[in-house]
Amino acid sequence: MTRIHPTAIIDKGAELHETVEIGAYSVIGPHVRINRGSKVGAHCVIEGHTSIGADNHIFQFNSLGAVPQDKKYAGEPCELIIGDRNTIREFCTFNIGTVGDKACTRVGNDNWIMAYVHLAHDCEIGNHTIFANNSSLAGHVQVGDYVILGGFTTVHQFCRLGAHSFTSINAMIWADLPPFVMCQGQPAKARSMNFEGLKRRGFSPERIKVIKEMYKLLYRDNLTLEQAKVAVSELEKSNPQSDIDIQMMLGFLNAPSSDRGIVR
Repeated sequence: MTRIHPTAIIDKGAELHETVEIGAYSVIGPHVRINRGSKVGAHCVIEGHTSIGADNHIFQFNSLGAVPQDKKYAGEPCELIIGDRNTIREFCTFNIGTVGDKACTRVGNDNWIMAYVHLAHDCEIGNHTIFANNSSLAGHVQVGDYVILGGFTTVHQFCRLGAHSFTSINAMIWADLPPFVMCQGQPAKARSMNFEGLKRRGFSPERIKVIKEMYKLLYRDNLTLEQAKVAVSELEKSNPQSDIDIQMMLGFLNAPSSDRGIVR
């Protein structure tokens, strides 16, 4: 049976799997769906058109699915979609999307989200990310897989963070952060590549060597961005084992963006 504390308030329209747990004094709205094995702690408010997948652990004092902090929002039925096996620690705020974008804020699978994290409207979070305490995303931010945000990182609206990138504590992101890059500062500047993280994820020395060469082309050889992209594409010819990494980098650098450029 669903384990719901007697002080919790569950709207009759909510859809909860029979294995879901709801803590004391939590409030679950009429358009909320929570899948099997997910746990919601005490004093949480989950509202709006919010879908939560399986085996998530949502700690106490979270606000999920509230209307966006966007003055243009006019009550449209936008969504918050959270995947599976995410850990969401205390005092996080995730807002629904807006009709000005995809009308959806989306969180993937297996993410580790620490206390006081804010995800604004229309953000898209990949899988296996780590958001340290007090990191905050403005609206329309895209975060790739395995990204790690240091504590108190702030990201400007419409920015993109590529897979495997890493930010230091107090980093302020005003431009797109390419895959694999570590950054620091206010505004953030590239410092290195996330080599330790890549080793932990099983990247071979050969792949890491090519990623190091891409960093050199982007940040150390005094090339323009267009020149660096050409040079990165040339790496494919002699490094077939790194094709997926090179294509990831080129795909990121060539994708339509907010015209903010990249972190340099």
